[in-house]
Amino acid sequence: MTSPVRRVARGVTSSTDAVIAGLHAQRERRLADVAALQRAFAEMVAASEGSNADDEHDPEGATIAFERTQLSAQIAHARADLDAVDEAMARVRTGHYGSCESCGRPIASARLEARPTATTCITCASR
Repeated sequence: MTSPVRRVARGVTSSTDAVIAGLHAQRERRLADVAALQRAFAEMVAASEGSNADDEHDPEGATIAFERTQLSAQIAHARADLDAVDEAMARVRTGHYGSCESCGRPIASARLEARPTATTCITCASR
């Protein structure tokens, strides 16, 4: 009998299946977040298309501009989170999940449970 291929670093206590399932669930949540934020942004743009307000002279223009900027930043953050999940899933596929990208040592299971997309051990992260 051959042993199963190890796709997570030595020292990671979660099974590969549990890691993959958790990352898939996190990915689905992030996809939903991105979609909801994009819908909200599209609605905001559509609501302002009919008005002739300009940000500089309209008393509410600055508020609208701020809200658009804030929503754009939230979309960028959600996309970055989604990218981090995709990168973690790639590390699982290549067998590098749970290994610190700086020093190569295993990332503690507790850290991976708290931050499944972590790429560094706590020692390297605090440098």
